[in-house]
Amino acid sequence: MSDIKPTAKATTSVQPHKSSNAISWIAPLACIILGYVIWRFVIGAPSNFKSGQANGGFWPDRDGAIGGLAKMYQGGIIVPILIGCFLTVLTFVIERFLTVAKASGTGNNAEFIRKVQYHLANKEVDKALVECDKQKGSVGNVMKAGLRKYKDMIGNTELATEQKVLNIQKEVEEATALELPMLEKNLVFLSTIASVATLLGLLGTVLGMIRSFSSLGDSAGPEASAKLSQGISEALYNTALGIGTSAVAIIMYNVFTTKIDSVTHGIDESGFTLTQSFAANYK
Repeated sequence: MSDIKPTAKATTSVQPHKSSNAISWIAPLACIILGYVIWRFVIGAPSNFKSGQANGGFWPDRDGAIGGLAKMYQGGIIVPILIGCFLTVLTFVIERFLTVAKASGTGNNAEFIRKVQYHLANKEVDKALVECDKQKGSVGNVMKAGLRKYKDMIGNTELATEQKVLNIQKEVEEATALELPMLEKNLVFLSTIASVATLLGLLGTVLGMIRSFSSLGDSAGPEASAKLSQGISEALYNTALGIGTSAVAIIMYNVFTTKIDSVTHGIDESGFTLTQSFAANYK
């Protein structure tokens, strides 16, 4: 009976990122609440209107807005939701900006890869690892994980060169699989708001128009014309808020996807550099 040799367990130096995504649940709700507070108590403050209820309830009546900003209050209950959407966009823009800036590293990724290539050509893996510690970011992290496996494969005498290259490539792929979700996280909020904000704005406009024509039926003469024009003006604030919020979300989404594509390209180039260098130097 032949002896069965235990297979070696695959090891990896790649460690998953431990990060909380609580902001994705808390931020939208908090922003909508803040949007209501701004709409109800700041824009809708009694001092901004000539008449109406001094206090009262969830949505007190106000008449005779003083200034254009106060007219936004009369746009209806969709306005605070749109303000909340805009604040949500700003929140995730700041959060993504900080994350992507950190992931981009401390220096130019192309220059960093050239330095690593130089050190690997001279078979100075430790110096290449030092460059990774200086660079940091997603490209630096992936390169560092690959270099550790690269260093292990140099001293390995059991595997063929092709197998060593595959092990390095696998290590890079595992490190990449952990880095990319961090880069793309929360971008879905920007893409969703880009679509939803416009629809909410149109909904607010339609509701405002219904309210305007309803009040038109209860009035007559010059007063009816004045109420209609005022109602249309108030309804269009919803459209302006919705389109403006959507435009900001679309622009920032495209900015971040472009930056992420640049980082992803650097990660792909890192993997190519490691495998090609090992195949050339350790045949």
